[in-house]
Amino acid sequence: MKIKMHLLSDVIFGNGVSVPGGEDISVLRDGNGFPYYKGGTFKGIFREELERYLRWTMTGEAAIHARLEDLLGSSGNDREAEDKLVFSDFTLSEYVKEKVLAELGDDREAVLDAFTNLRTFTSIDGDGIVSEGSLRSARCVNQGLYFYSEISCRREDEPLVKEVISLVKWLGSMRNRGFGKVKIEPADAGLEQGE
Repeated sequence: MKIKMHLLSDVIFGNGVSVPGGEDISVLRDGNGFPYYKGGTFKGIFREELERYLRWTMTGEAAIHARLEDLLGSSGNDREAEDKLVFSDFTLSEYVKEKVLAELGDDREAVLDAFTNLRTFTSIDGDGIVSEGSLRSARCVNQGLYFYSEISCRREDEPLVKEVISLVKWLGSMRNRGFGKVKIEPADAGLEQGE
């Protein structure tokens, strides 16, 4: 099942690396410079929402745990059985990537700059003054972009998967500061030109 994620705000797909003299938080990017979001990271977000959903719709801790194991397997093992949910990485559409590479070539930094922006932050102390040494910067993926992923699942699980992915509203780093608002839905209708 193909799904699409629309970024409703800037999002930080943090890669856990800082750039000395530059970014304190950098984003995941592929070999061409295109930002992406790891499917395994999304699986963790999905697991949280699925557990909440099951607690709303089911009773009994054992039944909830059994359903989680049935769909996702044990935590940290994506490939323990073929019938478990597997999430591919969220990437830009091939159409968009082809157009950008045709225009920018193999300049990884130009490709990254086309889809991201650099934001700076600081801390304010109790007196309303900037805290010394608190200036930080983060690379953000631009609001408005669409990313696509494939979910491998049993056909009978598709309605539940569609319901749960629609519940995911925030992801990425610094969600508590307004970053990472998303809308995720099935991409059944196919890709729109330019997404």
